[in-house]
Amino acid sequence: MSEPKAEPGKLVPSELLVDVSRLVTAYYSEEPDPSVPGERVAFGTSGHRGSALRRSFNEAHIAAISQAICDYRKSKGITGPLFLGRDPHALSYPAFVTALEVLTANDVAVMVDRDDGYTPTPVISHAILRFNRGRKERLADGIVITPSHNPPEDGGFKYNEPHGGPADTSATRWIEQRANELLGSRLRDVRRLPWERARNANCLHRFDYVGGYVRTLHEVVDLAVVSRSGLKIGVDPLGGAAVAYWPRIAEEYRLDLEVVNQTIDPTFRFMPADWDGRIRMDCSSPFAMRALVDLRQRFDVAFGNDTDADRHGIVTRASGLLNPNHYLTVAVWYLLERREQWPREGQVGKTVVTTQLLDRVVAARRRKLFEVPVGFKWFVNGLVAGELVFAGEESAGASLLCRDGSVWTTDKDGIALGLLAAEIHAVLGADPGQVYAKITSQFGDPAYERIDAPASREQKAALARLSAADVRISDLAGVPVTAVLDKAPGNGAPIGGIKVVATEAWFAARPSGTEDVYKLYAESFRGREHLRQVQAVAREFLSRVLAA
Repeated sequence: MSEPKAEPGKLVPSELLVDVSRLVTAYYSEEPDPSVPGERVAFGTSGHRGSALRRSFNEAHIAAISQAICDYRKSKGITGPLFLGRDPHALSYPAFVTALEVLTANDVAVMVDRDDGYTPTPVISHAILRFNRGRKERLADGIVITPSHNPPEDGGFKYNEPHGGPADTSATRWIEQRANELLGSRLRDVRRLPWERARNANCLHRFDYVGGYVRTLHEVVDLAVVSRSGLKIGVDPLGGAAVAYWPRIAEEYRLDLEVVNQTIDPTFRFMPADWDGRIRMDCSSPFAMRALVDLRQRFDVAFGNDTDADRHGIVTRASGLLNPNHYLTVAVWYLLERREQWPREGQVGKTVVTTQLLDRVVAARRRKLFEVPVGFKWFVNGLVAGELVFAGEESAGASLLCRDGSVWTTDKDGIALGLLAAEIHAVLGADPGQVYAKITSQFGDPAYERIDAPASREQKAALARLSAADVRISDLAGVPVTAVLDKAPGNGAPIGGIKVVATEAWFAARPSGTEDVYKLYAESFRGREHLRQVQAVAREFLSRVLAA
């Protein structure tokens, strides 16, 4: 018998909500078996994620990862403070406690929120970069405890290096290996203080995350022009870490901004079910964003964030929820015209599964494109060096340089990207949906869709192993194939899947790094019917791969 599921777009019945007491009990009581692959520490595209109910995110995991990070810091000579933040997921606070017990036992100077509040991912990146500015010694790094938009029963643990962004593959591989060694030894070499001593340790410091971030937002977005415009702005934090930030932003910059929902509830009972009946705080999902979309006529422009506020969802009166690709295209089109202090040779970063309309816009602006696999870590060095002026992913995550061309964040910033939508509207007198229509009239109007489908661990592994030589497709619904990629053109790194490119269409497939699904992306400049034909070609190919 299949387990009951909620109807997409509807509130989830109370009997299907996560049992928070059971979940937290499992965090402390369930012991992972490191000989079982699904119970080991595993860093995906954005840290380690799992659930205590599946023995993939338990106290032992967090103790081991925290000690591994301490060992990694020591091996790299990282001696500055560690900026620590968390989101409202039910497992985030237990993991926060465990991490502090280990970090303080290792005499790491830990910076936590001054008011014991939640801290968005971009705020941690911002704090690291501001602390490290002009320094060559005693550099800071950070940890964000969040599974991003994942369901309420999940937990996540991300490490950001001194460059402020997600740790690169060599760092996560080192930390993952060390953490699993510690798990295998039953945490024998993990140093840890009791909570009462950890919370009062001399190396634990209170930090004004909210003020430090909010007071500098004008450096990346022209909030003065937004204030003067009098735009009515709506915001839905989706019960996430940005809840306390939006009122402060409105006050600081005198914005006519309404937070439509300030509820914090670890069951996320106020969230409509996503496409598969599960709750996700995915601000790019029309199901998850239904409440704000229904209110869109009240606002000139509105936006939402996921739980750690590293993603954005833009809503306008006429267009409703913009496809993330549409807004990324609008943002790049606008910024390359308006940010006169940005370096002229700066490139635009995108992932291999982001719309090719962006390629056309960037070429028209006489800029170069930097195309990489999925994962924001690939953009970090370019943002730090100013070689990338903007970097975005189709999953509604992006960051950009400050208005003067200096680095802002090296992790995705859903807060800044939401406010940028208001700046665009204020400057151009048109909302992002209207601007997108203007862009497509010049460059073409592609049909794009991403489909998530269930996949076992074995099927995901088979998909990740695909190479260009495994693909024998000569055309995509009548359009000749020009390239089959298993490596990204920008940096030559493996895609972790496959991309088949034709002159006016393409598809790509890759396994999710955080959930038991695979993702099929497809786009056609010949319209939606041709997109369906391209998807049919892709599905036929993938059915053979997954069956094998």
